[in-house]
Amino acid sequence: MKDEDIDFSDIPRTTPEFWAKAVVRKGLKPVPAKQQITLRIDQDIITFFKEEGRGYQTKINQLLRAYMEAHRAAR
Repeated sequence: MKDEDIDFSDIPRTTPEFWAKAVVRKGLKPVPAKQQITLRIDQDIITFFKEEGRGYQTKINQLLRAYMEAHRAAR
């Protein structure tokens, strides 16, 4: 079958907005669910991470994970 022979009439068109938040995860493990908590952190630490740009909460999470894994390995 050639591309021009494919019937797309029952498939809605996608927009750039639809794909803007898309994440390709083919072949990767599912992302574990995160839990929202309230955590008191010193203001200078928050300021530092926010100045690093978008994704500061993810960076903090990655640092906490690295700390946890290092301490698990040491046991």
